[in-house]
Amino acid sequence: MLLEIDHLRKRYRKGTLANDDVSLSVDAGEVFGLLGPNGAGKTTLVAQVLGSVMPTEGSITLDGVDVIADPAFARRACSYQPQTSVPIDGLTPAEAIELAGRIRGAAPARVRERAAALIEALDLAEWAGKAVPLSGGVARLVAFCMAAVVPGRVVVLDEPTNDVDPLRRKRLWEQVRALADGGSAVLLVTHNVLEAERCVDRLAILDAGRIRAAGTPGEMKARFGGMLRLEVVLEPGAAVPEQPPFLRSSTISGRRLIGEMDVGAASSAIDWAGGLREGRVVEEFSIGPITLEDVYVREVESRSGVELAGAPS
Repeated sequence: MLLEIDHLRKRYRKGTLANDDVSLSVDAGEVFGLLGPNGAGKTTLVAQVLGSVMPTEGSITLDGVDVIADPAFARRACSYQPQTSVPIDGLTPAEAIELAGRIRGAAPARVRERAAALIEALDLAEWAGKAVPLSGGVARLVAFCMAAVVPGRVVVLDEPTNDVDPLRRKRLWEQVRALADGGSAVLLVTHNVLEAERCVDRLAILDAGRIRAAGTPGEMKARFGGMLRLEVVLEPGAAVPEQPPFLRSSTISGRRLIGEMDVGAASSAIDWAGGLREGRVVEEFSIGPITLEDVYVREVESRSGVELAGAPS
């Protein structure tokens, strides 16, 4: 494996345990998703991989090099898109992207060619030559290009799609995949579970500093044993209807009610939800396979003690 993290712990001076016995590995050519709520320990884990924070216990090796003993190697071998904005005051996006590539040691001609390709792929030509304040989404795309123009052996992307519009998000996910296909190991930190599912090869759910679940998206969803997902969207102002006995482990978020059910209950679910739609209680509904988002919600909520509506006691 290109990147190996083994039994990593980080306890800060005031006693906060940010990472607790974290072990994971990412290989060249792989997109590895790191999912988790705010405060789960993702940022601390990334900082240790990049060599900017020292762990309390455990090991991190990158290309066989101990990056705890040699953090400067990690900074040379990794390229990084932080979650916060990258300041490029006084530079055009094209200049900022090319500067990032030159800092990483690539030849000027190669950097210009690669920067132009990324700008075209992400539809940034409108802003490429303008030294003006950028919107949040465009700034995120420029920051991604700065990390991707000369990708490291490991590319760390922290919430790369924040504020990016849907059309360019699709283009961005294609470029994330291309980084791995080009031979980098991509460590992707994201809250966008539904979109990440289409891109990641493997993932881990981190909560309260610990890995709660890990594997391929298929392996994670297989834990539900082939169950189906029912989602209904209530009409504005409608009260939450009494839930039928076939619906299990349901959650409510705003106007959305999402639950799990056995495959054999599909016909009953269609009748139930269809009747509510005719009665103008439900605006729309859908039935489909369990998603990675369902796995994520179940793992995080069950560990945090949040009671799932309809879950068996």
